[in-house]
Amino acid sequence: MELREFAELVLFATSLEEKLRAPGELTDERPGPALETPAAPGRPDNLVFKPHGTGDKSEFPGLHQLEHDRERGKLLHFFGNHELLATELMALVLLKFPDAPAAFRQGVLKTLLDEQEHTRLYMERMKSCGIALGDFPVSGYFWRCIAPMQHPIDYVAGLCLTFEQANLDFAGHYGKALGTVGDTGSAKLLEKIYRDEIGHVAYGLKWFRRWKNPGESDWDAFCRTLKFPLSPQRAKGFSLNVAGRKAAGLDEQFIAQLNVYSQSKGRTPSVYVFNAFTEGRLAEGKKFNPTKPQAQLARDLENLPQFLCRQDDIVLVTQKPSVEFLSGIKQAGFPLPEFAEVNHVAALQARKLGSLRPWAWGPDSLELLKPLFASITGEKRADENRFNEKIARLYSKSWSAGFLRRVLADKLAMGNYKSEIPNWLCTENEVGGAVNSLEAALAEISKIRARGHHRIVVKASFGVAGSNALRLFEPEILPAQTRWMENAFAHNRELVVEPWLERLQDFSAQLEMTERGLKLCGFTGLQCDARGQFIANFAEPHFHKRIPAKVISQFNAPADISGRLLEFYHGLFARLEADLRAANFVGPIGIDAFVYRDASGAAKLKPVVEINPRHTMGRVLVELMRQTCQNCHGSFRLVNAAQLRAEGFEDFSVFAKSLAEKFPLQLEGHPPHIRSGALCLNDPATAQVCLAVFQVGRAAFDVSPTTAGPAGGTGSPR
Repeated sequence: MELREFAELVLFATSLEEKLRAPGELTDERPGPALETPAAPGRPDNLVFKPHGTGDKSEFPGLHQLEHDRERGKLLHFFGNHELLATELMALVLLKFPDAPAAFRQGVLKTLLDEQEHTRLYMERMKSCGIALGDFPVSGYFWRCIAPMQHPIDYVAGLCLTFEQANLDFAGHYGKALGTVGDTGSAKLLEKIYRDEIGHVAYGLKWFRRWKNPGESDWDAFCRTLKFPLSPQRAKGFSLNVAGRKAAGLDEQFIAQLNVYSQSKGRTPSVYVFNAFTEGRLAEGKKFNPTKPQAQLARDLENLPQFLCRQDDIVLVTQKPSVEFLSGIKQAGFPLPEFAEVNHVAALQARKLGSLRPWAWGPDSLELLKPLFASITGEKRADENRFNEKIARLYSKSWSAGFLRRVLADKLAMGNYKSEIPNWLCTENEVGGAVNSLEAALAEISKIRARGHHRIVVKASFGVAGSNALRLFEPEILPAQTRWMENAFAHNRELVVEPWLERLQDFSAQLEMTERGLKLCGFTGLQCDARGQFIANFAEPHFHKRIPAKVISQFNAPADISGRLLEFYHGLFARLEADLRAANFVGPIGIDAFVYRDASGAAKLKPVVEINPRHTMGRVLVELMRQTCQNCHGSFRLVNAAQLRAEGFEDFSVFAKSLAEKFPLQLEGHPPHIRSGALCLNDPATAQVCLAVFQVGRAAFDVSPTTAGPAGGTGSPR
């Protein structure tokens, strides 16, 4: 029999008996013309592919169900269909590429015969479970991905190095599971298939290396050759079988890259980006230009959104993190997202996307992400509601001050405190006032000082966190201070004048505004330097529903002060939700607050210092804490170059190594969660001005400036 005749029989036969019949002696003297790819292979009626996207594909059984014969049979049915598909695709290769090298065609034939045998063996094991091939709906996903191949390299990349490589993981994983429930026959079958797959991957790798560009690494050529929807994500299972891949000849670099690679296998991903300077753009427009340290800080921390998103999501970066760094993050139990270069954002237009999640919605993110608006399928929002003038106003410090003033004046928002403001809460005298002229500013300063607050701070209504602020501590306003205010007004900038209060403890509330309403995500403690720039924050057990104990302990009040504060904040959140709905705002919200000491020495709460309609470092910590064990404390801090030098380290890599030795990660549970230790959240090898550090332990952390480091001066967006 001619090889072509045999391949046609395997591809087009409509009975399993014909498809799986072993051939006699074959010759390949008349390969014939290249075949046009058919829409589907020939199959019996009960094995015809279900229409793509109909949703009637049967569910994959979980490991906990494998004790039941029917569920084991269903699992084997999945694998049997995959082997049958591989058999048909190999027949298609022989018919589509008659001019391929004879050695390649003979190798395809040998593998095809293996796949026929695998299918027959799966059918035997299914029979022992009371199942026959065709009893469940079957997917044609393999066929849709591989059949359009234009060159044999597409076949070896897509089938041998993707689906068969993934089987190095699946065969071992499910073989062990089947052995655990006593199905030794199926476990032995998967062990045989695992050994055969090593040879199949090795065969594909040999020809892939022969056909790829010799100047490309195996990994780069593999990524470039795969056609969407295939990606390297499909080339691995639940855990990476390194030994099997090495036995197949894959090199260490390829295996390491595959280990940290991530791309959605079906769920529509959301897109994240760390745009740190939205407030600067709002204040100065397109002429805004961050300082060199600020710009470098944004580059150092650009991967931080990976801790806000899910595994299948996409994080836009200027440079993808290194394999070594991502390997450490994965070992700590964090899922890895897909990273895409921000300069190639237009390439995402061809994909279905769930939602857009920039660090902040503003003119910069609107401009960057607008090309993707038409690709969004996971949310129903008018494009003009992603960012508009009402949302822009939410960034204003004068809006935050006005909101607090309305809350204090609104008896309905005060919960049970309808008759008077409680003695633990600030009054309207501690709330800032917005001014738009030097005359108004001087009048506001005089008014505040007449009430007994000599020290005053003047802030730009829009600006990068901790910058664009003036402290008036001297007895008289200095000429330089007057010029600073005059310059701001000359550029049509609004200022907020407020009393300088003796802070005892800062903290924040992290929330998420959804279509259904405002949701509390958690409370974090907050440490800022004297200029209001972020140093660190901390989270305590039960952070998702309790104000930090370090905040509560500042009050000389009844034991139920915690409940009173929570009651007050729930009223405040309800008022804020109404304002956010009016602005059509959806997304993350951070509220900065602090406890201060008044002139009499009593502790009081200023419940709103700033409202940030964006992600914050506090929100990052809230999400990081989801990867910790119960009853753990956590801290998130930024280590800057000044602190690095003060502690005697020459660079961030040396510091990170010392940190790992002093606070090694301790994991527990399955999947693993962090019990204690420190983890660098951006790559120490490439960090220039800032290193983000997450630390976990059973006891509270001291995040005072002396332990968290001196003032950084980088204007980090807290």
